[in-house]
Amino acid sequence: MSERFLVTGALGCIGAWTVKHLVKAGVPVWTYDLPGSGHRLRLILDEEALGQVTQIAGDITDFAHFEQAVAENGITHIIHLAALQVPFVRANPVLGAQVNVVGSTIVLETVKRHADQIKGLAYASSAGVYGPISHYPDAPLAHDAPLEPQNLYGVTKQANEGMARIYWQEYGLRSVGLRPYIIYGPGRDQGMSSTPTKAMLAAAVGRDYHISFGGSAVYHHARDAAGVFIRAARTRLDGAPVYNLGGTNATMAEMVAAIETAAPEMAGRITFEPRGLDTPTAVDDSALEAALGHTEWVDLNAGVAETIDLFRSAVRSGKVDVERILA
Repeated sequence: MSERFLVTGALGCIGAWTVKHLVKAGVPVWTYDLPGSGHRLRLILDEEALGQVTQIAGDITDFAHFEQAVAENGITHIIHLAALQVPFVRANPVLGAQVNVVGSTIVLETVKRHADQIKGLAYASSAGVYGPISHYPDAPLAHDAPLEPQNLYGVTKQANEGMARIYWQEYGLRSVGLRPYIIYGPGRDQGMSSTPTKAMLAAAVGRDYHISFGGSAVYHHARDAAGVFIRAARTRLDGAPVYNLGGTNATMAEMVAAIETAAPEMAGRITFEPRGLDTPTAVDDSALEAALGHTEWVDLNAGVAETIDLFRSAVRSGKVDVERILA
């Protein structure tokens, strides 16, 4: 059977890049999202590419509709990215649990019911399942380090990992979970860790900008992260493993330096809060590399320069709403 991918949360940043990869490779792709803005898809896909995508309007908490979309379209691989992020879960915990936990359970149950049809499932967990820096050794964080989420969003992601584990234990349902840290690149305009990318947009239009955190962190360009999700969905590993997503470890000073290198006229105009995020600052992705093979992460300077260049082009063509994103 030929591949037929369904991407939930395709209107988000990683989702849009996932769709772009699949379309470029000539793989039939369906998206499943609530009706909303497709600005991230339009930012990185041209009209011809978008025309090859079948977009389904649907609520991830609507079991019957989601299962129908999977069954009727002969979906063979699912990449589940639909979720509410930290601020939205904090603002509405009940809705956050419905979307993040119930929605993920619906995906798992659908895969179980159509196991003969569906050949692969990858889903997004998060580095938010981990606890404060002080709770871990001073070394890159292993994928099997203790989970101690610090907010409700992290709790929902931990619950999803547990659900996937039990679906393997009781039903033999394979899945692969990935824990991104900080995604950057075109399309990253929402969430508490989106401000480095917003600073790149500000640099593209010559505006001063203050990044909301500092310290050291692991960064993944959305294009590279999307490629890993696709590879994970295609794997046939036994179990329900969850892996740290690798990337580039950098300080915020290095991030700002990369922005200034790509836009020298912005020297001194991008600032940041000195306090870092209270989460581990380096991850060990060796387990992921052993499972899926090596990932070539784009160099930070190159990734930032590419992002700023794309933003400049998008602004000229009216593909990005600068005022909305930087407000």
